[in-house]
Amino acid sequence: MTRRTKFNLSLIVFGLITLLGVVTFIFQVSSGLGVTGMNNVFSWALYITMFVFFVGLSAGGLIVSSSATVFNIPSFKKVAKPATILSTVCIILAVLFIFVDLGRPFRILNLIIHPQFKSPLIWDVIVIPLYLVINIIYLYLMTRKKTNEKMLKITSFFALPIAILVHSVTAWIFGLQIAREGWFSELMSPLFVASALDSGLALLLIVLVLLKQFKAFSVDKDLITKLAGLLVIFVIVDAYLVLAEVLTMIYPQKESTMQVLNHMFTGTMAPFFWGEVILGFIIPIGILLFKKNREKISLVVTSSILVILGVFGKRVWLVLTSFKFPNFMGSPGVTTGHYAEGQAQTIHDSTWTFVGQYMPTLPELTIVVGLLALGVVMFMILSRFILRSPRKDAAIQK
Repeated sequence: MTRRTKFNLSLIVFGLITLLGVVTFIFQVSSGLGVTGMNNVFSWALYITMFVFFVGLSAGGLIVSSSATVFNIPSFKKVAKPATILSTVCIILAVLFIFVDLGRPFRILNLIIHPQFKSPLIWDVIVIPLYLVINIIYLYLMTRKKTNEKMLKITSFFALPIAILVHSVTAWIFGLQIAREGWFSELMSPLFVASALDSGLALLLIVLVLLKQFKAFSVDKDLITKLAGLLVIFVIVDAYLVLAEVLTMIYPQKESTMQVLNHMFTGTMAPFFWGEVILGFIIPIGILLFKKNREKISLVVTSSILVILGVFGKRVWLVLTSFKFPNFMGSPGVTTGHYAEGQAQTIHDSTWTFVGQYMPTLPELTIVVGLLALGVVMFMILSRFILRSPRKDAAIQK
C-alpha cells in the first residue's frame, strides 16, 4: 500500500467519524441539551473542559513558534510551521467546543449584539478570534515563497503576548468568579499559562515524532532532546504553581474550601487530581530530569503523553469540582427543573437540590470524538500542503 493510499484511507476513516459527530450534534440541537449529562447544577461540563484544554494546547504551540523569532532561537524556527499548524487547528477546535456547548449555537450572537464588557466572557469572544487571525497570518507569512523576515518578526511580537493573553483571559472566566471556591484565585491565570506551555509543547513533541515517523517532516533528534529539556522545566513550574494553589486553599481550613478540596483528594474527582499529580508531574519529571532519558525518543513521547493526560485531568477536576458544591446564601438551592406531583417528599425536597451529579452521555462523547477526528483531518490536510516540498511530492507517488 502506497503512502498516498494510506493517507487517503486515514482521511476517509477520520472523515466518517467526524460525520458521525455532526449527525449527533444535529440530534442534540433538535432534542436540546437534555440529551447530555448537564443539568442546572452542572451547567458546564465535558464541552467546556475540552474548550479550556484545547485553548491551552493551542497557546502552547504558538508560544513555542513565535518565541523562535522573537528570541532568535534558530533551532526552534525549524519547527515553527508544524507548531503553528497545530496551534491553528487546536484553537478552531476550542471554538467549536463552545459552539456545541451552547445548545442553540446562534445564541452566541447575543454576546456580540449585547456585549457586557465587565464580563470575562466577552473578553474571550474578542481575544480568541484575534488569536485565530494571528495564527493564520503567521502561517501565511511562513509559507510564502519569499519569506518576509521583517513582517514575520513583527507578527511574532504580536503573536507571543496574544498567545499568553488568550489563556489568561480564559483563566479569568474562572478566576474572577467569587461564588466558586475552587476557582476564585489570583493564581488561576499563571496556572493556565503554565499548563498551556507544558501540554502544548508535549503535543508538539508527539506530533513532530509522528511526522518524522511518517516521513512528512524532518526533525533532528538533538532538537527533540532540547525541546524535552524545555518541557521538564515547564512541568516543574506547573507543579510548583499547583502546589502553591492547593497549599493556599488548605491552610486556612475554611469549611467551604475544604469541601472542595476533600472532593478533589478523596471524592469522585480524586482520580483526575491524583492522575495529574502522578501522571502529569511526578513521572514525567522523574524521566525527563535526566539528559540520557531525554535523548531516548520513546521516553520523550511517553512523558509527553503523560503530561497531556495530566493536564486533561486538571481540566476535568477544575471545571467539575466547583460545580459540585455551589454556594448558596439564604436560598433553597438549585431547581431540579421538574416536580413529580403526588410524591411523598415535600415540594422543597423534590424540586430543589444543593448538590448535583454529572456523567457524560453517549451523544456528548460522540460529539467530542467527532470533533477530535475533525482536528486530525484538518491537521493532515494542512500538513500535506504546507510541510510538503516538491521533492516530497515525488516521493509520495512511490
